Amino acid sequence: MNLRAPARTWGGRTAEERRAERRARLIDAALEIWIENGWAAVTMRGVCVRTALNDRYFYEHFADRDDLLAAAWDDVCAEVFADLASVVAENVDRPALEILRAAVTRAVELQSDDQGRARILLADHAGSAVLEQRRKTMLSDATDLLIVTSRPYLRPDIDETEVRMSTLVGIGGFIELLTAWRTGTLDIDGERVIEHTSRLGALLGAQFLPPDVITGA
Repeated sequence: MNLRAPARTWGGRTAEERRAERRARLIDAALEIWIENGWAAVTMRGVCVRTALNDRYFYEHFADRDDLLAAAWDDVCAEVFADLASVVAENVDRPALEILRAAVTRAVELQSDDQGRARILLADHAGSAVLEQRRKTMLSDATDLLIVTSRPYLRPDIDETEVRMSTLVGIGGFIELLTAWRTGTLDIDGERVIEHTSRLGALLGAQFLPPDVITGA
């Protein structure tokens, strides 16, 4: 029989739990600085000062600043995707285009919160190769998510490549529209973003969805 010694604890927490807590604190500090002043303001020294942790703990988790930025982005992106997936699950019994509208509405709400972490996903990432690559990956992952979500509703004879191209156009355009709205390039409110995107979604969906799926009849 192999007997394992119980994990040693400090203050009621194991070493692994304390490590995880320090990592979370560093990421939270990075996101706070990012939201306040942009990604370029995030530094190893800045997050250490904000968390009262020394650089030894920083390098315990991250190789450098890019590694921290990537981890912070990944955390937020995972949160947003999980949030949107929950919206889809909650509305699964509704017509396909109503599900789309619910997801669009939630995405707009996430960007409406001035203190919300989701804002970093649409910020200016020029100059950061790691964040620009993350943004490209986000577009691809969002496309995959929408295709998987819509597949049960699609006509059986659809061209898969056509679906992917149209989905890329739709999601890419939505991201650019959200960005223009958030930066003030377009002087509109969130409701108008929702209405416009939902109409475009209906136009794109008409190419691939049976009429009864579109109407929910």
